[in-house]
Formats: sequence, structure tokens, C-alpha cells
Amino acid sequence: MKPSPETPAIARKGTALLQRVAEGGRKPVGFVLNGQPLTALAGDTVLTAVLTHSARLRFSEFSGEPRAGFCLMGACQDCWVATESGKRLRACGTFIEEGMRLVTGAEGLA
Repeated sequence: MKPSPETPAIARKGTALLQRVAEGGRKPVGFVLNGQPLTALAGDTVLTAVLTHSARLRFSEFSGEPRAGFCLMGACQDCWVATESGKRLRACGTFIEEGMRLVTGAEGLA
């Protein structure tokens, strides 16, 4: 089903939730998300790195609805993701690292 113009951006396939508008001077950092190689910038949190490429961070294990973090300071437990090796981390409080391999529990990007 193709989304209508009224569909919220968070639900539209292929829409990044965050857009960089005036960024410069930071080193690119390569990482992998759900098997797809991507690039972030040094100093980005995992949450920022993911949301500059995707409309969501993960899907709720309770409702199945898309989630993109909530409090953005590590208190709400809404931004948990994992590395391919199974280590869980909070996306809002963890800085992206070169070669990081992340999985969000969903196949591919939104």
C-alpha cells in the first residue's frame, strides 16, 4: 500500500526522521544497520545516526508501532537497540563508533 500525503512522516517508507541542514567539519563514521552499510558523523549518538537514515529506531514489542526514542536522555527505556553480537545499548546515550553493527529487531530501514 502506498502512503498518502496525509500519512505521518514516521510511517512513510524511506523517510528519514532527522535531516542535517548545516553540518560540517566532523569525520564520517561507517556503521551497519540491519545489514545495510551507512555513514554517520563522529559525535553522533546511535539514535541520531539511525534517524538520519530511517523514519524509526525500532518497533514497540508491545504494540508493534514504530518508535523513535522518547525522552532522549536515557530515562524512559524506549531506545534500546542491540549489536549483532547481542549486546543491548541505549541509542540516545551511546555514541556511534566506526564499524558498529546494529540491529533494531526489524528487517531493513523503514
